[in-house]
Amino acid sequence: MGRFWTLATYLHSSAGYASIQAIESPSKVDDEQWLAYWILYSFLTLMEMVLEPILNWIPIWYDIKLVIVAWLVLPQLRGAAFIYDRFVREKLRKNDATLDKDQSPKSKKKLMESIKPKNVSSP
Repeated sequence: MGRFWTLATYLHSSAGYASIQAIESPSKVDDEQWLAYWILYSFLTLMEMVLEPILNWIPIWYDIKLVIVAWLVLPQLRGAAFIYDRFVREKLRKNDATLDKDQSPKSKKKLMESIKPKNVSSP
């Protein structure tokens, strides 16, 4: 289990460093990769917390998780971007036309209104 935590810590810290580099770079492509990674990693962590009683019965769960996270995090494999492009973006586009390539201020405002908490007033 020690090797697992060493590798998991390395992957997680390298993802944080790569995310900072992506923010500072002028390219938008790497921003998408790392934002997709953090979204999917958060979702995986949330599902892991919810399904913990079931996952405790799977002795190789942490090995499986390590492979999944490695696939998501390694920029050579672009797993996070693949999952986001293939599944998440398609679902969002089917359910919300404002996510199309239309970047007008009106569509941005509509999108922000749809995700804003209900008890917050507009400025």
